[in-house]
Amino acid sequence: MGRLTVSENKRTLLKNNKPFFYLADTCWSAFTNIRENDWIEYLRKRKYQGFNTLQINILAQWDRSASSLDYLPFASDENGKFDFSKLKDDYFEHAKRYVTLAHQAGFELSLVVLWSNYVSGTWASELATKIGKADNIFPQEYLEQYFAKVIETFDEFQPIYVIGGDTDFITDVATQTYLRAFDYFSVHSPETLKTIHVKGRFTEIPTEIEKLQDLYFYQSGHNSEHFEMPYLLAEDFYKKKPQLPIVNSEPCYEQMGYSRNVYGRFTRFDIRKAAWQSVLSGACAGLTYGAHGIWSWQESNSSFSSEIGEAFDVPVTWMEALNFLGATDYGFIRQFLEFNGLSNLVPAQDLLVNADPSIRVARDAEQGWVLVYLPSNTSIKLDEDFSNAAISLIDLENNHFFKPEYQVEDGKTVFSIHNAAADVLLIIKR
Repeated sequence: MGRLTVSENKRTLLKNNKPFFYLADTCWSAFTNIRENDWIEYLRKRKYQGFNTLQINILAQWDRSASSLDYLPFASDENGKFDFSKLKDDYFEHAKRYVTLAHQAGFELSLVVLWSNYVSGTWASELATKIGKADNIFPQEYLEQYFAKVIETFDEFQPIYVIGGDTDFITDVATQTYLRAFDYFSVHSPETLKTIHVKGRFTEIPTEIEKLQDLYFYQSGHNSEHFEMPYLLAEDFYKKKPQLPIVNSEPCYEQMGYSRNVYGRFTRFDIRKAAWQSVLSGACAGLTYGAHGIWSWQESNSSFSSEIGEAFDVPVTWMEALNFLGATDYGFIRQFLEFNGLSNLVPAQDLLVNADPSIRVARDAEQGWVLVYLPSNTSIKLDEDFSNAAISLIDLENNHFFKPEYQVEDGKTVFSIHNAAADVLLIIKR
């Protein structure tokens, strides 16, 4: 059984002491909403597409699609209010069965311990109060009983424990709850990696929590007014001290409706752009993909509440979402980086001369590579003479290779516009 660790340079992950590019799929509702035969098919498909990790909420996802299944972690009344004193052993046995199948299929696990709606004093619990759904905030007196059950159930799989999900720290009670969880898991599960999944467009992590993390998970999110977040947040986390591996653990999801019920959906291009911008701006430890219909597990007869959480438009079914083409784009990123041994990409934005910041540049100095992501067709100038380098261009929508046209002027390399219709990756190798 493999074990994930942090590399010596604190920027990437290792599995059995070999470079590991974290490529996760978001399946928050796996334990509550999925039939076993469907789970097995889902695992087969995602493995084929190149994923190596799954992100799952241990508790019931508050904005999941409605399900006819009766998988819940606690006893509950007819209104759905949990009795947190009564853990359901059969739920955790069911969850362990699913994790076992995933691990046998070759997946690592990132398991969220306390999603923000369960924690008093977070944005999600406050919103739940406003819409009359605040019955299931976790009482402090039952937390350690739950933590112990989580470790008993999952620790043998050496997951990444994501102590908080989609959270902020706007109150002391929220911060103290997450600190309590970190402390408990540090003592009782010392060999596992631990992090926290913060809410969208958020970087302010209390110092006392930040120093307990083994890696950074950030969320560029689903807001259509902030397409710059993938690279801006990566830059912010890259500057933090001490340096830790960085993962964009929730970019915009393919075909997700824009948050707050704004009309429109994120396209394959949008999510691919977010991915490359993240990886080349500091988040080179890995990426997470999301498909609207998978994370909530939408079935043909499911209802979906667009007023809960961040309020997204209705998803297609999981069977349709499983075949969105963006998943193969994310699989391509992992395979491209691994095949070429690019495990330590360092932002190199200073190479770009007078260009839009949505164009992102990174180096792998050890391998002698420079990668430039261009979301839209334009001529660019790089502040270096690359006349003796091998240079190619990948049309990322079609995975076609081209030979770009360029010339060197005063020690700078100027690349002409290209022939691809969408975004491209410029590859420079000395």
